[in-house]
Amino acid sequence: MEPIYATGMAAKLRSQWDRDAGLGQNHNAVKLLGQDYESLRAQCQQTRTLFEDPLFPTSTSSLGFNELGPRSSKTHGVRWMRPTEICMRPQFIMDGATRTDICQGALGDCWLLAAIASLTLNDDLLHRVVPHGQSFDGGYAGIFHFQFWQFGEWVDVVIDDRLPVKDGKLLFVHSAEGGEFWSALLEKAYAKLNGCYEALSGGSTSEGFEEKCPPQCLYMLNFFRGADLFSIIGRAIERGSLLGCSIDITSKFDQEAVTFKKLVKGHAYSVTAVEEVVYRGNMTKLVRIRNPWGEVEWTGAWSDDSREWDNVDRSVRGRLQNRSEDGEFWMSFSDFLREFSRLEICNLTADALQAGQVKKWSTSLYQGEWRRGSTAGGCRNFPATFWINPQFKVTLKHPDSPGQSDCSFLVALMQKDRRKKRREGQDMETIGFAIYEFVGKSGVHLKRDFFLTNASSARSELFINLREVSSRFQLPAGEYIIVPSTFEPQKEADFVLRVMWEDLHNAAQMFTLRKKASHVLRAQLCCVSLCTDKDLKTDGFGKESCRGMINLMDQIFRDHDVDKSGTMSSYEMRRALEAAGFKLNNHLFQLIILRYTEEDLSVDFDNFVTCLVRLETMFKTFKTLDTDADGFISLTFFQVSLTPTFQHTANTHPKHVER
Repeated sequence: MEPIYATGMAAKLRSQWDRDAGLGQNHNAVKLLGQDYESLRAQCQQTRTLFEDPLFPTSTSSLGFNELGPRSSKTHGVRWMRPTEICMRPQFIMDGATRTDICQGALGDCWLLAAIASLTLNDDLLHRVVPHGQSFDGGYAGIFHFQFWQFGEWVDVVIDDRLPVKDGKLLFVHSAEGGEFWSALLEKAYAKLNGCYEALSGGSTSEGFEEKCPPQCLYMLNFFRGADLFSIIGRAIERGSLLGCSIDITSKFDQEAVTFKKLVKGHAYSVTAVEEVVYRGNMTKLVRIRNPWGEVEWTGAWSDDSREWDNVDRSVRGRLQNRSEDGEFWMSFSDFLREFSRLEICNLTADALQAGQVKKWSTSLYQGEWRRGSTAGGCRNFPATFWINPQFKVTLKHPDSPGQSDCSFLVALMQKDRRKKRREGQDMETIGFAIYEFVGKSGVHLKRDFFLTNASSARSELFINLREVSSRFQLPAGEYIIVPSTFEPQKEADFVLRVMWEDLHNAAQMFTLRKKASHVLRAQLCCVSLCTDKDLKTDGFGKESCRGMINLMDQIFRDHDVDKSGTMSSYEMRRALEAAGFKLNNHLFQLIILRYTEEDLSVDFDNFVTCLVRLETMFKTFKTLDTDADGFISLTFFQVSLTPTFQHTANTHPKHVER
């Protein structure tokens, strides 16, 4: 109901203040569900009890909802056991974290495990995700914690160490030796972050990469046959980047189908090394790859037992060749290009992977949302509503090199929290974006006519139901509008838009004043708070006053009721408000739609009049309080305490209820 929406606005305000103070950085991560690792651990040590997490219980609800649901045969006989109950001397990390610590279990999360395996190649990054000081030795209290980079901030996740076991073995990820548990506990923390284990089934390696680091430049590359790709991969590995590869599938029957030479289609692999060796007098390029299953390896040239190794110098062979069935294998770079169809690189060092160049990339990140009836307009196939989507303006100023006009930049659109919605029968929305050249006044939300008469300058490669869609572009220096959208209108979701470039250019969300977001939210919150019945001190309007106001509003209403239905759609409502002189940002317009529309998102004349009267009162009141005319006001605690609450507004019009 409306008080919940208002509370959400206040929560956004508080959240922004906290983030301005540094909350969400790796050294000051957001505590998931408010759980503080240090205090919970100290409490367990004081009471001499082992931690049991009440927010992620040892029950089937934490396992899943369908294939891992309570009626599934896969969950029959599952017990939750601590590592101290599974083996005599459990170790958190034994002799350093290695790739063999990650072997896939009965969960289809190879995409996640491939990313975790890449973490072991970068100690600094590993210990951002897996904090130091955790063990089963002194101070053990059955509690562990991990940190993930999610949607622009680091999140600290606390878990107990009770793991699902079936037939005496860990049900999900496990180490090859069986006595090392950091990877199993990390998987549990990620399952908690997403609601349950089953929510982790299926995904792309880049998604796993992103949850472990804030990538400055993420490349989603369909393989190109360029001669320089080998050196790009080599430099990426040297710089600590995370790399994954996969074989595209053409139908559902291809998923995890094994090829003649034992490669798995639709399966996520890690790229862990490249080498050049002398083979029969010629230099041969090799790539090392790991299957997170911990088995099923390539059997072609340069595989573990292939004859090619017999023609390599003994010292090189001793350093590189590994005959164990651990899921890791070498193959020639030419075979790699021929067999695999996709490479994903998450570049952590903010260096562009371009031959002979080192370029620093900057990132701007914007939080956004698609809401039914106000900002969920669908793609360009729906011209009547496409224009209402959120719009972001970016200015490209500096060409890639002197004498050129093109500027390189990367756009990544990521939808938020969709895995958590799988339990409700929802999944990833189909998303994408379009980019339009636009020269004009900042803060102007482009209307339908603009998009009907202007072609896009660039767009995402496709609309697809992945968590993130990203593309790299080169466009002439200038001003552009990025319009992210779902494929169909009326699809609700939250998203993060990242724009990456070589220098920090001027990018601002349309309708957002160029000051700190906390100030913007404070102004919005105060404006909406002041717009209530008790603000008006009057003995009532005379007949002539009422007649004049109604006639004016009636004309606006009729002009924008295009289909002459006697009501306005939410899209018509936005144009009508602008015609009446009210320019509102997306958050305020969403609040109005929630407040004044019927269930079918229509606005009748009575509600239209009420809305305009209250908006007029709100704007006048705000202007009176804005004594320095800078577009911002601040209220003292005493003033806030005298301001009528959102609850009063909700009670006057209790139309929509959210549970």
